[in-house]
Amino acid sequence: MKVSEIRKLDDGSLNKQLSDLQAELFNLRFQKATGQLENPSAIGNVKKDIARFKTIITERKLGINKEA
Repeated sequence: MKVSEIRKLDDGSLNKQLSDLQAELFNLRFQKATGQLENPSAIGNVKKDIARFKTIITERKLGINKEA
């Protein structure tokens, strides 16, 4: 998901999607441990999305307004 799309979401949606991404990361790690993971790069992509969401949430808490 692009940063510009994330910025358009409200706080409730941000937190909901963040928790969904964290659950997805857990499932991907579980699949990796059991040898069922088909796309290893999916873990990195989900981790990057989580970082994007956390960055936007922190910016809003600190009152930083970045338009990219």
